[in-house]
Amino acid sequence: MRLLLDTPVLLWAAGQPQKLSRKARKLLDDPHNDLHFSAASLWEIAIKQGLGRDDFRVDGRLLRRGLLDNGYHELAVTSAHAIALETLEPLHKDPFDRMLIAQARVEGFTLLTVDAIVAKYRGAVQKV
Repeated sequence: MRLLLDTPVLLWAAGQPQKLSRKARKLLDDPHNDLHFSAASLWEIAIKQGLGRDDFRVDGRLLRRGLLDNGYHELAVTSAHAIALETLEPLHKDPFDRMLIAQARVEGFTLLTVDAIVAKYRGAVQKV
């Protein structure tokens, strides 16, 4: 299965794995799953860190390097992803979450999320 991690899941997987649910750990540890992170997540981290958010205190360069070194694949934001935003139901207003949902749909990934609102989107979104 090709998995795209939402930003909190990504941060917990990289630095606070004890926060992950058993279900999330099982999916992330399964060697048959391909793990992906979006450039949009690193963009979100940089912006929210700049705003002083305590829950986003991480060096984006080190995070990216660590993810790549541990076998995660980076997903760039493309114009196809941007256009897919037009088709999203207005359930969630956060632009980063909306981009992750659009990317998962376009690429055929399953988006792993801890956000109950994101999990309401139809398609391959799984709450962990």
